[in-house]
Amino acid sequence: MLRSTIIDAIGQTPLVKLRLDENAIGPVYAKLEMMNLFGMKDRVAKKIILEAKRDGILPDGAPIIESSSGTMALGVALVGTYLGHPVHIVTDPRIDLITLRKLESLGCQIHVVEKMTGRGWQSARLERLHDLLEQYPGAFWPRQYENPNNPLAYAALAKELLDDIGRVDILVASVGSGGSLCGTAQELLKYNPELRVVAVDSVGSVIFGQPDNPKRLQSGLGNSLVAPNVNHELVDEVHWLSDEQAFTATLELAKHEKVFAGNSSGSVYAVARWLSSQVSPETNIVGIFPDRGDRYFQTIYDEQYRRDKDINSSVPLSQPAKVSYQSVVTSWSYAAVKRGNRREKAPALR
Repeated sequence: MLRSTIIDAIGQTPLVKLRLDENAIGPVYAKLEMMNLFGMKDRVAKKIILEAKRDGILPDGAPIIESSSGTMALGVALVGTYLGHPVHIVTDPRIDLITLRKLESLGCQIHVVEKMTGRGWQSARLERLHDLLEQYPGAFWPRQYENPNNPLAYAALAKELLDDIGRVDILVASVGSGGSLCGTAQELLKYNPELRVVAVDSVGSVIFGQPDNPKRLQSGLGNSLVAPNVNHELVDEVHWLSDEQAFTATLELAKHEKVFAGNSSGSVYAVARWLSSQVSPETNIVGIFPDRGDRYFQTIYDEQYRRDKDINSSVPLSQPAKVSYQSVVTSWSYAAVKRGNRREKAPALR
């Protein structure tokens, strides 16, 4: 399939039907966003940067500065440097070696903050980013957490899903900046107002009202702040998984489905697989799988690391506990999200 430029190769990722387990009833389809050049956020970087150039916000050759410890950094590096922009990435010590080497190879300037500030690593990175904006007047900040072109980038993903399977009844996706879940859901709701939207978060993330734990081991989902692009009005239900449960699900995903992914994908897999046992056979469930496993080779996939962090991945996942939305959770739990009257009803779970 010929593409004129490397940027044109972003999108049109595979959709794969999973085999699941003996409890499965409804089909689950995995949208393998990890199969983009560097990951799911390639879509976001492409949309934000190209729109900024069209609007005259990003002149030719102007620097681009973004805060990220993962796939957004890689997406910005890919698109920005390809189009001739100096790219500065502000990150923190949690960045994995593979991502760091990829960023270096793409020609980025990388700024690593040394310690957390008042609101964890996120606030420390943003403080450093503002210092760089003063240092480089005229630089462009993509603002992935609040830029509306982040969720808008996923309209294309939603249309790819509809082209492939015709109808999506339940959408399951992890939440960090809010772009992929909310952007995909917003577009799918135009075609199916009864779409059920299920968010996947981590224990210790504040996005859906939990107390913050900035030392949580999961990365790629969850946050120590609530990004403006997280539209709670679109979400019907949220699931929180602990570090141990997310790691276990990620290892099961690799072993059973042969998808070598990160913990965001692993958590989505666990939730989608459980949901498949609660619905009718006609219910199409789609999970968005955003992250590859290579950046986790020294953590999730390293037995010694798991032992050091007291992660026992040999214990099978239990069933999630249903809780009220304001309950503080420490293990896999789910709750209905209080929101406005987006629609009258959604596909019922049995």
